Amino acid sequence: MRLPAFNLTRHIALREWLVLSLIVLVAAACLGWQNGLGRLDQTFYDRLVQTQTRPARSDIVIVAIDDYSLAQLGRWPWPRGVHADMLKRLNRAQPRAVGLDLILTEPERADASGARPGDLALAQALRESKRTVLPIAMQNAGAGLAVGLPIPEFEKAAAALAHINLEIDPDGVVRSVFLREGQNNAWWPQFALALSGQGGPGAAAIPGSRAERQGATSANAWQRDYQMHIPYSGGSGHFKSVPFVSVLRGEVPDFFFSDKYVLIGVTAGGLSDQYPTPMAGNTSMSGVEIHANILASLLNGESIAIAKPWQTALFAVVPALLAMLAYLFFTPRVSLLMNAALFALIVVASDYALRAGVWIAPSAALIALLLTYPLWSWRRLEAAIAYLGQEFIRLDREPHLLPELVVERETQPIQDLLARRIQAMEKAARRVRDLRQFISDNLDSLPDATLVCTVDGDVLLANRIAIGYFQSLGVHDVTDSLLPYLFSGMKSPQPLDQAAQEKFNWWDLLDVQKVEIHPHGIEVRDEQERDLLVKSAACHSAQNVLTGWIVSIADISVIRSAERSRDETLRFISHDMRAPQSSILALLEMQRDPEMALPLEEFFTRVEKASRKTLDLADNFVQLARAESQEYRLEEVDMQDVLLDAIDEMWAQAHAKRIDIVAEIPEQEFVVQIDRPLMTRVVINLLSNAIKYSAENTRVTCSLRLQAEIAHPMVVLAVADQGHGIAQTDQIKLFRRFQRIHAADQPRQDGVGLGLVFVKTVVERHQGYIGFTSKVGEGTTFSITLPALKG
Repeated sequence: MRLPAFNLTRHIALREWLVLSLIVLVAAACLGWQNGLGRLDQTFYDRLVQTQTRPARSDIVIVAIDDYSLAQLGRWPWPRGVHADMLKRLNRAQPRAVGLDLILTEPERADASGARPGDLALAQALRESKRTVLPIAMQNAGAGLAVGLPIPEFEKAAAALAHINLEIDPDGVVRSVFLREGQNNAWWPQFALALSGQGGPGAAAIPGSRAERQGATSANAWQRDYQMHIPYSGGSGHFKSVPFVSVLRGEVPDFFFSDKYVLIGVTAGGLSDQYPTPMAGNTSMSGVEIHANILASLLNGESIAIAKPWQTALFAVVPALLAMLAYLFFTPRVSLLMNAALFALIVVASDYALRAGVWIAPSAALIALLLTYPLWSWRRLEAAIAYLGQEFIRLDREPHLLPELVVERETQPIQDLLARRIQAMEKAARRVRDLRQFISDNLDSLPDATLVCTVDGDVLLANRIAIGYFQSLGVHDVTDSLLPYLFSGMKSPQPLDQAAQEKFNWWDLLDVQKVEIHPHGIEVRDEQERDLLVKSAACHSAQNVLTGWIVSIADISVIRSAERSRDETLRFISHDMRAPQSSILALLEMQRDPEMALPLEEFFTRVEKASRKTLDLADNFVQLARAESQEYRLEEVDMQDVLLDAIDEMWAQAHAKRIDIVAEIPEQEFVVQIDRPLMTRVVINLLSNAIKYSAENTRVTCSLRLQAEIAHPMVVLAVADQGHGIAQTDQIKLFRRFQRIHAADQPRQDGVGLGLVFVKTVVERHQGYIGFTSKVGEGTTFSITLPALKG
């Protein structure tokens, strides 16, 4: 029995999904079995470790041989007696353990009598300490690796010897350490492990399970065991550190070291062994700080172990399998979202495992997950193309929407399935082009005036907007007119893509080559001073034969008006902003000349005045821009709170002119819905103008009242001054941009002329209005009226 086409398609899709899933899962397992993909996973590891910092332990202190100590005590190396004095001072504090991170494999130079007092003093200090750990060095003298032990006096006196080797990865970063290293069956613990062992009860044990022994087992071979990745507590400077010289001089009290682990080591840049670490970023960390991090992790019982290869492989396979299941059962959009969620989940799971002490490299899982979506999409795209091919054949059998030329069919040879699908696609594509051409010729749906003309320029069709436009110019019969003659009365045609001196002829609208030269159109101004943008586009048939022209006429008067207003604003601003800056430069030039230099107080006053003028200008423009463009954030506010805030803001300015500000506020609420910061600035501007244009020893009265209107009650805020008043001829200029009112008998006031424009804009955006009354010599009262919020 033959399966239906739909069921057969599902059967094939399921089979392809199984094959593709198997390939992806095998690839994911192989990548995961590598247990890390080199630098890629190392980068992930470093970034995650950096997010897992912990507070520094308070019982770990570093005595740093830093640049300051070198400057105070002289060049390195210091006499052994200096280190002996340091140990003696520390012994008095009774620290828990001391780690002297210095290589002492060679004796001190003997004096004239052959004695080495420094070595003897240091050996005595080591014996008295009973808890000092000394490092051993791994040396290569040409005959293989050998152990560099401290000189016998120190070896016998030290509480323990330990290695200070660090494991450096191929990229040069220190991420791990071996807790035991040795040679010829002689083993030494790691420096931090030995220190923790000197701490008495509660000392750290070797964490985790035993790693595979590193190195060959032949004679004299260096062997390593118990590898531990370091869970860094922090970066350079994370642990408490004091300069060596400060401790030596007794500037640090003894109790600071009591019952603590003290590490003595070099941190000076020119002497210390600096290593890149996951925490260091672009800086390096000294060896003694790395040992402090290792010690902290051992004392905290923390370590990082590397997952087994099979675990990393499983970690890579599971997300890939979930992604493939999502592709099978969900839509592409949902599948893509699940893919992104799995991607994030892999990173989060790797981070969580690292915090738990296990590093599972995520790169294999991420790469496998990234491969699943394009592979499955490719297979589905091929299936979609095959389906579309079949649909094109079916489409060819459907009734045609547009009339077509009847072409006598030639006898076709026998064609295969692919050729028939290609032929069907060609027909469908041609019909789509014809349909697009038909839609583009539907002129009345276009927003601009549009003309359709022949190749020679005779107008055949004009949409409703074009007819209305040319009638406004006195042309009542647009059709049958010659296109260039319709535009002959317009002024200064200029293509946007050509230089200003190049001439343009309206016949160029009908020239294919000229149209291609200026594809952005021609800008022109008509007889009624309207700015227009004229564009011409060739009209082709489905066979790409030029059949005519489509000419559009867009009215850009509003855009050009806005640009001219912007240019006017910029010219005004450039002048007003340059003036104070030029004044400052002139003052600076004068100040350089001793003969012309002003007294400093006057110089600073003038510079401050010019700077404040520039700042006020910028503030006015910022405020106006916010008022005109930003989305207002409305809230319920009592207008008396706004008024009181504004009065507090302007009190100092009024007090400087001995002007009293009086608030007349009835005992009731004046609740409105406003953007409080902007409305506060409105009241401040009104108060500022009242103070600015009032004489000294006068009064400014601010009042609030409710006003009943037909629609709803209104809140009226009035600001009345006893100033100079505004002349009748100047009152019409008040709310215009860049208009400043100045009478000959009044003091000149600074300003840019935007304050009241800002006030009017904000009030009107709040569905309110502003008014004023003024009489020369008596004063001015400004009032703003806002809708009251109904209770």
